[in-house]
Amino acid sequence: MDFFGRIGKFFVELFASSQSGNQNMAATTESIDRDLIPKIKALCRFPSENQSSPPGAAKPIGKISHPKIQLHAASTRSKRLGIVAIGVSTGGPEALAKLLPTIPARFPLPVVIAQHMPPIFTSLLANRLSAKCSLPVRECKTGDLIEPGCIWIAPGDYHMVVQEDGGPIYLRTHQEPRENFCRPSVDVLFRSVAEVYGAGALGIILTGMGQDGLKGCEALSAAGSPIIVQDEASSVVWGMPGFVARAGLAEKIMPLNQSGAEISHRVTGQSLVEARP
Repeated sequence: MDFFGRIGKFFVELFASSQSGNQNMAATTESIDRDLIPKIKALCRFPSENQSSPPGAAKPIGKISHPKIQLHAASTRSKRLGIVAIGVSTGGPEALAKLLPTIPARFPLPVVIAQHMPPIFTSLLANRLSAKCSLPVRECKTGDLIEPGCIWIAPGDYHMVVQEDGGPIYLRTHQEPRENFCRPSVDVLFRSVAEVYGAGALGIILTGMGQDGLKGCEALSAAGSPIIVQDEASSVVWGMPGFVARAGLAEKIMPLNQSGAEISHRVTGQSLVEARP
């Protein structure tokens, strides 16, 4: 069975367990940390230079040299930020559980999140995070009005977009084709944010496999919005943030434990981090 087949099999089994009554988000997250993450890391690991290969085996790829990453120059546009958009995948539930509680109760902007997850799990995740955070965390429903100081998560198997039709800005979900094999897709969300908010958005790419979010970050960057990505050392998989960083779209590459302070500083001009005890 190939890599994606193994990962798919795991999620099928995980989803089946939730349907049979195991809908405890903490237990689900523990299962992911225990079973899925080590498998991903093992499957993504390249042979070391000192590792010998059996006779007849393909030559090991060996150590990969990464090209030097150039940070994107800070935008000179002065438009006030109006929204924070976050894209995340593998390792996301725990990353969000560490990041979101650092956002203070008086945070003045809405936060929208595309987390790659199947149905049911996004609702459980929203409930779990809401219990940890100073801000309410909700699974998005079509028609939800964008409000400051609230966090929305895209529902599993639905894209989430920000929309404005001449009135208040609201959220809409739909089931148009998957992008990057994903629904919800970070690209779909970020493109809509760029269209509505222009240079007034802050894009965040956290840990995740693949390159979903790259095209969306291109749209945000072209509109003048700043982008921050999680660094490789604190990521479970440096796929999504790595693609954005190597494309030269990130103004900052930073550890997860510093991201909350950076978000607050950019939004308010001063650090307002205050984790709930």
